[in-house]
Amino acid sequence: MRAAAPARLLDLTRLLSRLGQGPLTGVDRVEAAWLDHLLDAPQPCFGLLRTRLGFLLLDRKGMQALRDRLEGLPLGPADLAGRLFRRSQPWRAKAEADMRRLACDRCLAPLLSPLLRRHLPAGSCYLNLGHANLSEFALRRIRAAGLRVVVLVHDVIPLEHPEFTRPGIPAVFRRKMAAVSAGADLVIHSTEDARRRTEAQLARLGRTPPGITAPLGVPMPRPDPATPLPALRYFVAVGTIEPRKNHALLLDVWDRLEESLPAGEVPQLLLLGRRGWNNDEVFQRLDARARSGSAVREHPDLPDGAVAALLAGAEALLFPSFAEGYGLPPLEAMALGVPVLCSNLPVFAETLGDYPVYLDPNDRYLWIRVIAGRSPAGGRPPARGLPDWASHFRAVTAACDAL
Repeated sequence: MRAAAPARLLDLTRLLSRLGQGPLTGVDRVEAAWLDHLLDAPQPCFGLLRTRLGFLLLDRKGMQALRDRLEGLPLGPADLAGRLFRRSQPWRAKAEADMRRLACDRCLAPLLSPLLRRHLPAGSCYLNLGHANLSEFALRRIRAAGLRVVVLVHDVIPLEHPEFTRPGIPAVFRRKMAAVSAGADLVIHSTEDARRRTEAQLARLGRTPPGITAPLGVPMPRPDPATPLPALRYFVAVGTIEPRKNHALLLDVWDRLEESLPAGEVPQLLLLGRRGWNNDEVFQRLDARARSGSAVREHPDLPDGAVAALLAGAEALLFPSFAEGYGLPPLEAMALGVPVLCSNLPVFAETLGDYPVYLDPNDRYLWIRVIAGRSPAGGRPPARGLPDWASHFRAVTAACDAL
């Protein structure tokens, strides 16, 4: 059935890829927050999914069914198409089969424009928040159906710091940004710092679309009281173990602490995040530490409540990142009143103000001195409020309505 009024079309391809894959990442959570918002809003809404066989369109009922599966509802069996085309990814075969069963319409990729015209009136907005389907092919067909294209660009780190990404990613990301430059009607930025950096890259690609800055909402962390906490004082680092996050510096710091302090006085360092990519030397150091009973411990794939509990009980959050688009863990620590030691990046000055202790991410001796000098009896700064999703949704909705 065609919507009577302009609708929102939310690209859910990224969340489709996350079904059955454990806790959501930061970008996943943004797409999920918008899914929840649209399901609660009165305006007509649809979800768009790209699969190996083309595009699927979900109505409100189908979008809710996808949300239920994100919350743990079991996936159904794979269909014939899934068994043929996703043989090496059985979880993806099941997820796509479920969505095919739930879709209100579907099409091969070249027929996306007619599919959208059947269901969405001209003037509807296509929202791309997870960077899937950012291609000139897709955006051209979406615009041909009379929709406005609205894209959230989280950061342009693959273009600014290609050394921190996997091989091939910078070229792929450049093509995505070229599609945004050519085809977006509006670009959403999470901070003014991200906006300056993104618009500089878009200008180099030919066109800078209109933009707005709408900080992402950060839900108040909810510590799980059943989470066991270490008996000794400890620090935490939250995030994927990848070169950009600079875990090598933290291992250098703990090498020094273990050399200079009695064994019973060395605080623990808890690394709350999965192993990522291009970080073999760090992984080897972690493996060696695991064999030797080091004070550094890895805790991958913890549920959100456990991460929040460990963060709340920590001496401080350590965040020596070389580059960030937004940086959720320091904001969550600030909301819990946990001290933050982080890199002196412009984005943190914008989002955190005078709350953290700012340190040069290249100065390991400064990090050693500050961490070693922290007193276990030291006070904690008062907690501060977080950006809220309601403000973000209002800003983006007003901008979409004005297109």
